[in-house]
Amino acid sequence: MNGPFAKKVALVTGAGSGIGEACAKTLAARGAQVVVADIDVGRAQRVVGEIKAAGGAAAAIAADVAHPASVEALVQFVTRTYGGLDVAVNNAGIGGELNPAGSYSVDGWDRVIKVNLNGVFYCMRSEIPAMLARGGGVIVNMASILGSVGFANSAAYVAAKHGLLGLTKTAALEYATQGIRVTSVGPGFIATPLLDILDAPTKEAIAALHPMKRLGRSEEVAALVCFLASDEASFITGSYHVVDGGYTAQ
Repeated sequence: MNGPFAKKVALVTGAGSGIGEACAKTLAARGAQVVVADIDVGRAQRVVGEIKAAGGAAAAIAADVAHPASVEALVQFVTRTYGGLDVAVNNAGIGGELNPAGSYSVDGWDRVIKVNLNGVFYCMRSEIPAMLARGGGVIVNMASILGSVGFANSAAYVAAKHGLLGLTKTAALEYATQGIRVTSVGPGFIATPLLDILDAPTKEAIAALHPMKRLGRSEEVAALVCFLASDEASFITGSYHVVDGGYTAQ
């Protein structure tokens, strides 16, 4: 398939639904060969089937980013399947429990940090050598508006996303002259399966927090991710880009 990512190899984690799925499909539609990674391989296979049905190239694999060995195997699968790695979208993440910091469970804290922060570190640790072998590449880390502001009862999630911004900036500085760009994206509240557990009034209340008075769409986030991963963003690295309907402008 032709497009700005023709002959490029992309990896998207947490790509079995929501924002990750939209990123994988958009990259594939623009020419990339995409590895769709998800902890639920059935969901990943569904996305791959839909990409192939639309004329794209993709492969599915189960991966748990909370475990370094799983991530190492994932990147090895990417390079073995498609010969290298050019674009990585580190999207896999969880919401975690809702409790004040003083009563937040240790197990709940550890689980969120392992997936949302450690998991991105593990991914970058394996992705960067693969990109260096390729002569360069682009990493887009999925942060959140909660990487720059607080949110009551979400201490672990907010801490992880703030940490993710620091990790992104540091890696961007380290590899700026070696052909690797590293950026982060901060979505507002997006209509994804993560919000499906909420009832309609709660969703409406969350939507109302945004000046646009609606939730975002996964495709709107994917469009920004694909721009940052493209050659059109060749002078952009180390930065944090919100797609939040004005939430953080308040």
